[in-house]
Amino acid sequence: MIYLTRHITRYGYSAPIRESIMEVHMQPRSDGNQRCIEFNLTVRPHTRPTSYHDYQGNVVHHFDIPGQHDQLFLLAESTVEVNPLTPLPESLPQTAWDDLDGLTKSGEFWDYIQPSVFARPTPLLEELAAELRVDRSRDPLSTLLALNSALYGVFSYVPQSTTVDSAIDDAIAHRSGVCQDFSHIMITLVRGLGIPCRYVSGYLYHQRNDKHHDRSEEDASHAWIEAFLPGLGWRGFDPTNNLVAGERHIRVAEGRDYADVPPTRGVFKGQASSELGVSVRIAQSYIPLDAEEKVLMTTVAAPPAPMKRIDQQQQQQQ
Repeated sequence: MIYLTRHITRYGYSAPIRESIMEVHMQPRSDGNQRCIEFNLTVRPHTRPTSYHDYQGNVVHHFDIPGQHDQLFLLAESTVEVNPLTPLPESLPQTAWDDLDGLTKSGEFWDYIQPSVFARPTPLLEELAAELRVDRSRDPLSTLLALNSALYGVFSYVPQSTTVDSAIDDAIAHRSGVCQDFSHIMITLVRGLGIPCRYVSGYLYHQRNDKHHDRSEEDASHAWIEAFLPGLGWRGFDPTNNLVAGERHIRVAEGRDYADVPPTRGVFKGQASSELGVSVRIAQSYIPLDAEEKVLMTTVAAPPAPMKRIDQQQQQQQ
């Protein structure tokens, strides 16, 4: 399957700022069942982004705009080929737990077993694990499939109900959140069982005639998890939509959690507040600009707000 993606981001400032420094995780990966055929990143005010591969194999673009400006615009466009994955078996043998224990003792998956910034056990998480009976009574694959479905059933999908830096307890306490929250909760539970687990940032292609209704926002970036299973390797699970990740999931970046791979991360200098506008479009053919995108690509004014000298610039994954 060939996909065309367009991710527009605009920051508007309440007053001119002196400098913006930013890094971007928006270029789809080329590995596994996926190949990024083409990627272009446009930044205004004009600058020439540079890029590098981080230790997890993600492509990171970064730039510095030193001059005075009152808006920052990013347009990321890509062409991506995603091929079907081998279907998962119904289950694995119970001895797969022994295989996992042997793999994790080697230290190879240390980063994906240990707690991380947003994926840390808490008393509320332990209560949730007991409620959902998250244990090793079933084989690893059956456990993951059951947990994926259980989180989908227990938690409501409510856009904007949490923030970009919300802890997992916020979503657990209110039993609602967005894909970023669901992924962090599942990662923490899965790691607690000794299964290597990582966070995946990307996009989900929504099928309007699909019998399975996708809950996640169609016009935002998406997040899900991947767990390592003996004999199967890294396989994806999407608790927001109760899906096994497949041909509709476009992987952009992989990390321990959101802190490793936000779509945008940066700071600016100046006496101003910022307002964020984001639009994401995924299609299988040319994507004409809609009304919202035309607005983002022309002008946006941020309302006055309390002033800050240095402000973080990140966007939450819905």
